[in-house]
This record gives sequence, structure tokens and C-alpha cells, in this order.
Amino acid sequence: MWGSESYWLVRFAFQRALAVIYLVAFLVALKQFRPLAGEEGLLPIGEYVENATFRKRPSLFYLVPDDRVIRAIGALGVGLSIFALLGGPYWLPEPYAVPASMFLWGVLWALYLSFVNSGQIFYGYGWETMLLETGFLTIFLGAGATGPPVVIVWLLIWVLFRNMFGAGLIKIRGDECWRDLTCLDYHYETQPMPNPTSWFVHHLPDRFHRVEVFGNHVVELVIPFVLFAPQPYRSFAGGATILFQLWLMLTGNFSWLNALTAVQGVATFSDGVLASILPVGSPTSSSPPFFLEAGALLVAVLVVILSVQPVRNMLSSKQVMNTSFDPLHLVNTYGAFGSITKTRYQLVIEGTQARNPDEDDWTAYEFKGQPVRTDRRPPQWAPYHLRLDWQLWFAAMRSRPGPRQRWLLTLLGKLLENDDATLSLFRGDPFPNDPPRLVRIHRYRYRFTTPEERSETGQWWQREYVGSYVDPISEAELRI
Repeated sequence: MWGSESYWLVRFAFQRALAVIYLVAFLVALKQFRPLAGEEGLLPIGEYVENATFRKRPSLFYLVPDDRVIRAIGALGVGLSIFALLGGPYWLPEPYAVPASMFLWGVLWALYLSFVNSGQIFYGYGWETMLLETGFLTIFLGAGATGPPVVIVWLLIWVLFRNMFGAGLIKIRGDECWRDLTCLDYHYETQPMPNPTSWFVHHLPDRFHRVEVFGNHVVELVIPFVLFAPQPYRSFAGGATILFQLWLMLTGNFSWLNALTAVQGVATFSDGVLASILPVGSPTSSSPPFFLEAGALLVAVLVVILSVQPVRNMLSSKQVMNTSFDPLHLVNTYGAFGSITKTRYQLVIEGTQARNPDEDDWTAYEFKGQPVRTDRRPPQWAPYHLRLDWQLWFAAMRSRPGPRQRWLLTLLGKLLENDDATLSLFRGDPFPNDPPRLVRIHRYRYRFTTPEERSETGQWWQREYVGSYVDPISEAELRI
């Protein structure tokens, strides 16, 4: 299985691609973490400090829960990601390249761990832990003229296997529509955040969607086992996985989930395969230094031990998705969309400056990614992650806010104050001069227009009022 293949080119491409993911992740943290989970955030970081322990959820922000530190760490992460993207450690003389690379990727991992462990529900997504798991293994890939430890390449393939196979299992065990091949009749319309192509793909023939679902099962339940085959079959499996992720990126906004999975797919290639399909030569690399090889073997032993619970979960009939079993998120379990929502519900936040408003006095706040206006084409945001918009999608599944949506009342309070940080999470401010006197949330049922409706009206969506989610409320009433 191990063979004599070299992986210098694979490592070079993999690290550059992962640096792009880290760059996006830190940009998101720099722009969004403070209004969401900072000192005065929707879920203040003080709540994390009070309700967690450093041992269970380690973070630099547990020690210093300060917005200035949050801003500095986000900016540092952006800078180091750019340095990694430019191949900084490769600029150094040979004795220093590997230690510098280990330090760089180790700091990136530790900094992002601080955001994930303190971000509460706004950082409770599978691609956060997947980035941490992938980023941790990257610490031990090395740099410079030496090749990477082959065991780390195989551990990256192990992450990809659990990522894909876990997603396939949770689907085939979940919603019946995955078994009768009808889930994609609904998915493109009801997914968290449709993108510019979603409307068009939604209206493709039913037969196409049946083939899509069947292909999904093949890529997620069969192809993962080919990831462990000899070359060139392993590369074929990796290539199929990457193409599948590109299709998902083309048809939806799933943050960097699909981009990161495609990056993991790079590890399935070898230098010989890359050199045969790209206009590059396969460089000659020396063996990794002893300390890197030794560290890689220790990591392999650790991963084997920590894989026991994720594998048990993956094989269990009560499989849960996107779960971590250790505070450092070193080995996790993945999976998504075990069930498909058949109807899209949407929250619309409105405000008014009138004392006794009529319906015409209310003005809607527009979200960056979630639909509000029916004539607005769904936008493209991925791999950038709109964290507020995603939580609004989850919140809309309920007819009234529950305990996990307590941040919504804080959000309304900040809108009544015209809080600049909070408003930065929206597409714009409909009350730029004076804040609204009242705000409310209505719940609607949204669906894509048919091609005939779109041709006649120019609308992308049709919506139907369902009911009040939060009744009109003032700042004074929120303080009671």
C-alpha cells in the first residue's frame, strides 16, 4: 500500500490550497466574530468563559476575553495564512524550512482552535472541526527540499474517508427520500443558502435528480473505499471526489465544506500522477528528517486511538453527525443532510419608526445571503461563511424561537440601537439616520418561482405569510 511514490508536489499543492481555506476562515473571524460572540456579541464571550472550562474548550479567549485580542488574533491569522499561501517556509535554508513550517501551521491551528472553541453555536459546524483536524495533520507535512512523511498523507486520506463515508451513511440511514432517490427534488430550493445556479438546477428534469442522488450514493458510499487502493485507482477516486465537490460548490453555498473536501482530495494523488496530468516535473526530494518522521508516527498512533469513538459512531445505527470527541478536535465524525426539509421557511426582520404603525410603515432588513426580497437572485458567497444567515435558516424551522435562538432577542435589541457592528452582518441599514421604534419578525414560506412565473414577473421567489415569529417589540420592552 505504501509503495515508493513521492509526495513533494502533492504537499506543495495541498498546503497552498489549505492556506486559502485558512485565509477565508480568518477573514470571516475578523469580520464577524466580535458582533456574534465578542464582548458585546449576540452570544457574549463572557458566557463561554462562565459556562466552559479551559480543559474542555481551550481557547486563548478564555484567558483574555477581550475584543482587542480577538481582533489581533484574527488579523494575525490572516497574515500568517497569506504567508503560508506564498510558501514562506520554503524560502528558508534547508535546516530551518521544516521547523518553520511546523511552527507556522501549528500557530494557524492553535489560533483557529481559539475561535472554534469559544464561538458557541455560531461556530458549531462540521467544517470548523474538519479544518482543525486537517490543519493539525498539516503541521507534520514538513517543507523545503525534503518530502513529507508518507504516513501523514495516509492520515489525510483517512480524514477524507470519514468525511465522505460518514456523509453517505447518515443519508442512507436517514430521510426516506435518499432511498427513493427524490431528495434533490427539494434540496436546491430548501438548502440553507441557494446560490445563483440553484434555481436553474432545481428546475432540471426529475430523471436528472434521480441520477444525481444515485451518483451521490456512489461517491459517498463506494468511492471512499477506493481511496485506499493502489495508484492510479486512488487518484481516480480522489478525482471523482473533487469533481463531486465542485458540483456542490457550483449549486450551493456551503461555506468552505466542499472546498476543504476537495483540498483533502489532493492527498490522494502522487507526484507521478500529478506530473502526468499537469505541465510540471516531478522533483527529487530527500527523506524527511528523523524528528519529523518520529513526530508523524506518534501522531499516527494518536489518531488510531482517537479514531475508535468516531468509527463506533459512524457504524452505529444511531449515528450522529459533525461531532467532536476531544477538546482539540483532532479526530471527528462528519456527515450532513441526513434529512431534507421539504418546505423552505424564512424569517424576515422588519422595523418601523412609526408610533402606531400600519402594515405599510414596516421596512425589512435585508440579509446578505438569506432571501428577503423575492426579486433578488440568490447570491454567491461560499467559501465565505455568513454565520448569522446560517443560524437564521435553522431558526426558521421553528414556529417560535426556542432556547437555542435566545440570541435573536439580543439581535433585535441591537437593531433598535442601530448598533454598527451588528448592522455589518446585514446587507444594509434601512434606518441610517435614526433607529426604529419597533422591530418584529415574520415567518414566511418561500419557494422558487416556476419558469413561467419567472418569465412573467422577473421574480426568483414566491412567498406566503405563515405567521408572527416575534411580535412587535420596543427597546423598553426588551429590557423588561
